[in-house]
Amino acid sequence: MTRFARLRRSIEELFPERHLYVRSGGEMRAFVLTTTKQLIGAGVVAACALWMGICTAAMMVNAMALSATDQEIARTQAKYERWIADRQARLNSAVAQLNAANGSIDDVALTIEKRHAALAMLLTEVKGEPGVAQALGPAIRRTAIAPAGASPMRRIELVRASQERLIDAADNFARGRADRLRLAFRLAGLTPSSYSPKGGSLGGPLIEAKDPRALAAVLDVDEGFAERIQHAATNLGEAAALSEAAKKLPFARPTNHTGQSSGFGVRFDPFTRRPAFHSGLDFVGGFGVPIYSTAPGVVSFTGVRSGYGNTIEIDHGRGFKTRYAHLQGIGVRAGQRVAVGQRIGAMGSTGRSTGPHLHYEVWVNGRAQNPDRFVKAGDYVQQAS
Repeated sequence: MTRFARLRRSIEELFPERHLYVRSGGEMRAFVLTTTKQLIGAGVVAACALWMGICTAAMMVNAMALSATDQEIARTQAKYERWIADRQARLNSAVAQLNAANGSIDDVALTIEKRHAALAMLLTEVKGEPGVAQALGPAIRRTAIAPAGASPMRRIELVRASQERLIDAADNFARGRADRLRLAFRLAGLTPSSYSPKGGSLGGPLIEAKDPRALAAVLDVDEGFAERIQHAATNLGEAAALSEAAKKLPFARPTNHTGQSSGFGVRFDPFTRRPAFHSGLDFVGGFGVPIYSTAPGVVSFTGVRSGYGNTIEIDHGRGFKTRYAHLQGIGVRAGQRVAVGQRIGAMGSTGRSTGPHLHYEVWVNGRAQNPDRFVKAGDYVQQAS
């Protein structure tokens, strides 16, 4: 109560009771301003001052925001003005070139026709990819050659349409083939990027240009068209690299027209009738059925292995090895180089076997892999071809 009394006395000292006398029309009126009324008045004044401060701050923030927006608009306008100026400069350059050629539209049409021929040659002669010519053949054969006497504009229109068809066909073929080959490698448990080209080595310097603007300058085409060429050529190059790598991997089938029995993994052993790990894939057939190498390589072993009977092992490089067991006959020798699809032996039932069949294994860096994945990957490779 003492503190409250002190506070009340301080307020009364700050706002003492005041008397106002107002004289009007010969009459005198008196008004008493108590401490409470003065406090209420001071509160109203403070509230008005606070409101005016808030309004002033809001107006300043709004003004600053408008200023930032105006700056952004100005920057955007400047950017578009630069774009317009750049396009105008290109247009002026093109007009200057036409004027230098005496404005002859026949020369322009001839230049486009030559460009089209060079483009067709570029895309159909990507090395190591004969399937490209077959895929792009219809688009190339549909190349429209204007009859003699046709107007230059008609010639330009026909050639431009042919270029669009050629690029679309090349891009679709390249994308589909590259995607299918990538899927084949993933099915085999391999990383496609490990077998893709590390640099732009396919297609010569035209495809090595990483900047579409540089490629456009070389081909004398617009940047959009050059970018499409680069995209198609990149996919073609990757498809060619994956296709070339697939030829060196064990993607082929070791036998033809034979069924499969025991797969890779745990199975019931036919002798002990207990679960046991089976490290390969069995192909069932008759005695003497031809056995083929599933990839090119060097024969690293021929002879008898415990449990496997007559066995052939082939080293394919890059850590890949294949094993062919239970053979009736062996047709190769250690150190001999073999090609994919080359006959190396005959199916039999030697070793730990219950009947004529081929036990086929695939090893990668010293670890047995599921051969069925490589067989299915090979099927995808064949479809991609």
